[in-house]
Amino acid sequence: MRLTQSMCTIAECAPGGEGCPPAAAAAAARPRLVKIAVVGGSGVGKTALVVRFLTRRFIGDYERNAGNLYSRHIQIDGEMLAIQVQDTPGVQIHEHSLHCNEQLNRCIRWADALVIVFSITDYKSYELLSHLYHHVRQLHPGNAVPVVIVANKADLLHIKEVEPQHGLQLANMLGCTFYEVSVSENYNDVFNAFHLLCKEVSKQQTTSTPERRRTSLIPRPKSPNMQDLKRRFKQALSAKVRTVTSV
Repeated sequence: MRLTQSMCTIAECAPGGEGCPPAAAAAAARPRLVKIAVVGGSGVGKTALVVRFLTRRFIGDYERNAGNLYSRHIQIDGEMLAIQVQDTPGVQIHEHSLHCNEQLNRCIRWADALVIVFSITDYKSYELLSHLYHHVRQLHPGNAVPVVIVANKADLLHIKEVEPQHGLQLANMLGCTFYEVSVSENYNDVFNAFHLLCKEVSKQQTTSTPERRRTSLIPRPKSPNMQDLKRRFKQALSAKVRTVTSV
């Protein structure tokens, strides 16, 4: 599996330009669409996780999460897939119940698969896992949508609040695959989590009916392109250079 070098929206990638095949052939050649939503508490590293997967780069500081939709073409087991990854604002618990606005609910319903993220440095984000998982199942009744649980910030063991085995035990109880990752230090573990979901969705779509594969649409938030990600990366590097120079 490898990532293509360009990142763009599905509309920009779709066939239809000069030299494209006829409509029927173009439809057959169009990459299979895989939609993944990334959910979890605030500050657990959801945006960093998504950008790390799509660009291999780690950017430590981000603006407040506005729920961006990222798109890219990838190849898995010889098949080209058009993957959309929906970042989402942080979820909170109010009075012992999960607070999810309608925008988040639409994102969950829209997704073919989900990544539930928590931070080992934030016990409250760990407490969200079971609530989020059952909320996902309520919004996907009768549909075994693949779910992966990711424990982020594995490099910060000196300030951990959650033991790694606790995340693994809960994931096993819920029937989910579990990954402990450090987005800042290890790309491969991040890659493996998304790779697994893409394979599971592709397998489901291959065996499902055309009606099941039909894409449901949600209002799309702004989708940052590669230039925007490069700008953020340069800003992060410039900030580090200024810090070193001042010292």
